[in-house]
Amino acid sequence: MVGMYYAGMFLLSLLGGAVFFYRWHRHFTPSFILVFTLVAISCLGYMLYAQAENLEAAATAMKISYIGGSFLQLFIMLSIFNLCEIQLSRPVRGLLFCLSACMYLSVLTIGHGDLFYRNMSFALTDGKAWLIREYGPLHTAFYVVLCSYFAAGIIAVVYSWFKKRQVPRTVISLLAAANLVGLASYFAGRMITREVELVPAGYVLAELIFLLIAHRVNLYNVSDTVIDSMDQERSIGYASFDFRNRYLGSNEMARRLLPELYEIAVDDVIDGDPLSEKRLLHYLESFRQDERNNQFVHVVHDPGGNEDNDRIYNVNVNYLYVDNRRHGYLVTFTDDTQNRKYIKLLDTYNEQLQHEVEQKTRHIVSMHDNLIMSLAMMVESRDNSTGGHIKRTSEGVRILIDEIVNQGSLALTPEFCRAIVKAAPMHDLGKIAVDDAVLRKPGRFTPEEFAKMKHHAEEGARVIHEILLHTDDELFKQVAENVAHFHHERWDGSGYPDGLAGNAIPIEARIMAIADVYDALVSKRVYKEAFDFAKADAIIMEGMGSQFDPGLKDVYERVRPRLEAYYSGLDDAKDERLSVMSSHG
Repeated sequence: MVGMYYAGMFLLSLLGGAVFFYRWHRHFTPSFILVFTLVAISCLGYMLYAQAENLEAAATAMKISYIGGSFLQLFIMLSIFNLCEIQLSRPVRGLLFCLSACMYLSVLTIGHGDLFYRNMSFALTDGKAWLIREYGPLHTAFYVVLCSYFAAGIIAVVYSWFKKRQVPRTVISLLAAANLVGLASYFAGRMITREVELVPAGYVLAELIFLLIAHRVNLYNVSDTVIDSMDQERSIGYASFDFRNRYLGSNEMARRLLPELYEIAVDDVIDGDPLSEKRLLHYLESFRQDERNNQFVHVVHDPGGNEDNDRIYNVNVNYLYVDNRRHGYLVTFTDDTQNRKYIKLLDTYNEQLQHEVEQKTRHIVSMHDNLIMSLAMMVESRDNSTGGHIKRTSEGVRILIDEIVNQGSLALTPEFCRAIVKAAPMHDLGKIAVDDAVLRKPGRFTPEEFAKMKHHAEEGARVIHEILLHTDDELFKQVAENVAHFHHERWDGSGYPDGLAGNAIPIEARIMAIADVYDALVSKRVYKEAFDFAKADAIIMEGMGSQFDPGLKDVYERVRPRLEAYYSGLDDAKDERLSVMSSHG
């Protein structure tokens, strides 16, 4: 029965180790892995001890079992420190390993001295091996070291419980249990029975706890879990190379994306002959020259030629790290097809939406402009002496602005020029506040009436300010107010309503003044006949420097033919309409 017990413990230790190495070994440190190895070796020693038939075989078996005794508690302690995220320097770890090695060297003196065992004899009772021994001073030191490892592990567990919030409480509890089991198997077991060693059972129980720890830690290890999940779902491909461009390995997805990887042997240098190798070499060389050049795009075209079925992968190149040291390059491929299709769809939708917004905006602007023109025409309809004035002056302003832009004599932005042309019809909106008796008088104004008429300038600015109070186009609002307010100011300061002079008069108002006066000269009014173009030109030229901005003189001279052609066309159209009406009379 005793032999079956030891054999059973050995088989269980092998089974536990097999489960660990199959499932999780690549996610853990060497100290964690060695726990499973040492448990199996120690259990093997106890099984061989149970089968021993002489003193020499029993002593050899004990030496094998003491491999676990000398090193197991050390690696349990190191695993506790690692999982609790407590860093021990390499020199400290090396010193502890040397201490355990010295302990085991003292074990090897069994049968050759009295340092570990003073006396040792062997007996067989009912087929059961008995090793009768008297402990030496190094055995006591052996226990002291084991207790020190145990105490350090317990201190680390208690410290982590209260201080390490990122270490899972379940893992801390399991580590404490494994540490206690490892030590209890040495001392408590012998208090229970001396018929059989309980140390192997304690080792197997500690191994079971470590399997539970491995399972829990693997869930908490987000980076490894995510990589495993992506690898399982084939949503990420990766291939690794050393600094000499030697191929180190890849997963199935990377090999499907770059079929030449199936033909490359591990440790072969990629030389860029096949297409896939050229791509990989390009990725690595670009990253080597500038680490910021680490993002690329890999497209897998649809065999049927349908672009909608193409697969698009983001390629990233980064350093390959092993134990926090760079050992080469890692090339990853991430399927970005759905994201790019979504972005393309979003871009298309945004373009359509922008087009619709632009159409709506143009429609609203057109309605706004028509509303302004209708309002201006409504005001003009009250004045029976200036019919068509706003349309003619608007065209005059447009002709002047065109020449200013072509000539480049004034630094006016396109937006400013458009605002002046658009504001021109609003320059006399203030007449809406002028009494009909004054506005519709069929003759010249008296000084009192003219004083009332002059209020239309500042009143026009007020009306426009109210109309455009909530507009988003602040430039247009300001230009329109200035045109209405200051188009009767004179360069020499004798104008109204504020008596501004020179450059203090806004440029838009100075331009409007020329178009406004020119129309008044060449058009028929109730108090005068229309002047011919020569007389109107003489008056305008005479006013340059007194009434008008002399800086606009050259502009006016250049556009005079266009102004005359425009007004001549209006007269021709009028004559034609009169002729048609007479023929139908």
